[in-house]
Amino acid sequence: MTSALRIDFDNTYARLPAQLFSKVTPTPVRAPELLAFNHALANDLGITGTDDTDHLAQVFGGNLVPEGAEPLAQLYAGHQFGHWNPQLGDGRAILLGDVKGFDIQLKGSGRTPYSRNGDGRAWLGPVLREFVVSEAMHALGIPTTRALAAVATGEMVQRDTALPGAVLTRVASSHIRVGTFQILAARGDLAGLNALFEYCVARHYPTVSDPTSFLQAVVDRQAALVAQWMSVGFIHGVMNTDNCAISGETIDYGPCAFMDDFHPMTVFSSIDRKGRYAFAAQADIIVWNMAQLATALVPLMPDRDAAVTTFTQIIHAMPAKVQHLWSQALGRKLGFATTHPGDDQISSDFLTLMATQGADFTNTFASLARDAAQDQFVDRDSYQDWARVWRDRLERETDPVATMRAANPTIIPRNHRIEEMIQAAVLGDMTPFSRLSRALAAPFEDVAEFQDLTRPPTQEERVPFTFCGT
Repeated sequence: MTSALRIDFDNTYARLPAQLFSKVTPTPVRAPELLAFNHALANDLGITGTDDTDHLAQVFGGNLVPEGAEPLAQLYAGHQFGHWNPQLGDGRAILLGDVKGFDIQLKGSGRTPYSRNGDGRAWLGPVLREFVVSEAMHALGIPTTRALAAVATGEMVQRDTALPGAVLTRVASSHIRVGTFQILAARGDLAGLNALFEYCVARHYPTVSDPTSFLQAVVDRQAALVAQWMSVGFIHGVMNTDNCAISGETIDYGPCAFMDDFHPMTVFSSIDRKGRYAFAAQADIIVWNMAQLATALVPLMPDRDAAVTTFTQIIHAMPAKVQHLWSQALGRKLGFATTHPGDDQISSDFLTLMATQGADFTNTFASLARDAAQDQFVDRDSYQDWARVWRDRLERETDPVATMRAANPTIIPRNHRIEEMIQAAVLGDMTPFSRLSRALAAPFEDVAEFQDLTRPPTQEERVPFTFCGT
C-alpha cells in the first residue's frame, strides 16, 4: 500500500546563498522502527497521511526522502566553552525543509560534509531524552524546539560501547544560530551575512528595520528565555554560541537537566568541568553570547565605530534586563502578581534558605500554594521565620494561590526518571517513555496517577552527570 503522507514543504533556507549549507541526503538505516510520533504536532503542521507507521519509519528514519523536501546540512561556527571554532555545522542533522514556517530536521541521520570525525548518528538515549524534555518544555510554556518522531534504526552506534541507534525528527521555527552569523562575519562574507540577516528579519522579526533593532529584539527574547529556564530549575548544560538559536527557542538538548535540590552553581554536564554553564551562570553567559552576535552584526552597519558604541550599550543593558525578568518570575513563584519594595529580598532569602538546606527546587515551590513548604526543610523554624514575612506580603495580593499554581509545575522530567526510561527502552520497553510523556503533558496539575514521578531521587538514584549524544 502506498502511503498518503503529505508534507507541504517550502524550502526557504535552500534559497539562501549556497555557502550557507551543503545539499546532502540522509543515510539509510537497516531496519527503521517507529518508536514515537507526535500526531498533535503533525496536525499543527498540516501533515496528513500519518496512519502508516511503517512508512513513517522509513521517512523519519531517513530511508525515504519525502516528496517536496530539499535535504541539506547547515553551516555555522561557534564559541565552544569560550573557545572559537571556525567551522562547525550540522554533523549529524539534515534539514528536510520548512512547513508553515517551521523547520523539519532529522537528527542522527548520517554523515554530512560537517561531520569531521563523527559518525553522523545518534544513539537511542539522547533521542528519547530530547523527545521527552523538549515536549516537557513546550508544556511548561517555554519556547523550544519540538519532537515530531523517534525512530529506532536497527543498527548499533559505537560510543564507549555499542548502543542502539535512533533518529529524532526535530521541529523548530528555525535552526539558525548565533554561530551562523559568526561564520559569515569571520569569513568577511558581507553578501552572505546580509542575506542571512534579511532572512531572519522576514522569518522571525518582521517588525525590525535594521541590525540595531534586530540585535535588541534577539536580546529581549534570549533574556526572557533564560529567565524562564531558571524559573523551572532548568540547566541547558552547553550554552555555546552554536547552541543559541536566533529565534529565541531552547535548542540542542544534550547534557541538559532539571535540578532536584537547589544550589545556584549546580552543574550536570560531564564536559562542563569549571561550571561555565552552571544554573546561575546562565544569566551571564547569555549576555556573553549576545555580545558575540553583536560583533558579527557590526559589518552590516555603515558606520562601524558608531555601531560598536550602540551595540555595546545594548549588551551592557542586558544583565539588568535578565535580572529583572528573573526577579519577576521568582515573584510569581512566591505568589506575587504585583511588585512591591522588599520583594527581591524575600525571594533572595528564600533561595538562600533552600540552598542552605538542600530543599528540592520543584517540590518546594509547588508546596507553597498549599502552605506546606515547611515539609521540604530540615530546619523548619528557619522556614517559619521566613514564612511569616512572606505571608504578610501575600496580604497585598488578590489571588496568590492562583499565581503560584500557574508559575510552579508539580512535575518535571527528573534525571533519574529519564535514565530509567532510557534503560527500559534499550531493553525494548517503551512503557516508561509513554507514561512519562503523558505525565509531563500537564505539568501544573496534581495527578494522583503520577505522584511517584514527582519524588526526588534517593541517594542511590541520583544521576550526577549528563552527557552529549556525540
